[in-house]
Amino acid sequence: AARYGREVVVKLLLNKGANLELKDKRYGQTPLSWAAENGREVVIKLLLDKGADLELKDKRYGRTPLSWAAENGREAVIKLLLDKGADLELKDKEYGQTPLSWAAENGREAVIKLLRKRGT
Repeated sequence: AARYGREVVVKLLLNKGANLELKDKRYGQTPLSWAAENGREVVIKLLLDKGADLELKDKRYGRTPLSWAAENGREAVIKLLLDKGADLELKDKEYGQTPLSWAAENGREAVIKLLRKRGT
């Protein structure tokens, strides 16, 4: 539901006590990670308000939600995550890249500027 921005479903699941840190079986990503990768701002706000872990890395690649957002050029999501204190310097376990390096590799100029302005 988080991956596809299904706000109503996410609200229902959260109200029923869904595990915020539950990782999917295939990639090991959390709801916050999926929402960040796909630019689902409203869902991200819901998850963060319920206390989702900003730095929890996915099982497969060891990437944070900020890393996924940076790779995919999700500026608004990046701002949300940074405002909540996401770490700009965390590297993934698979490639050793930071969010800035993912943005650079994928030609995300606006994201690069944003991350550099925020301290990278």
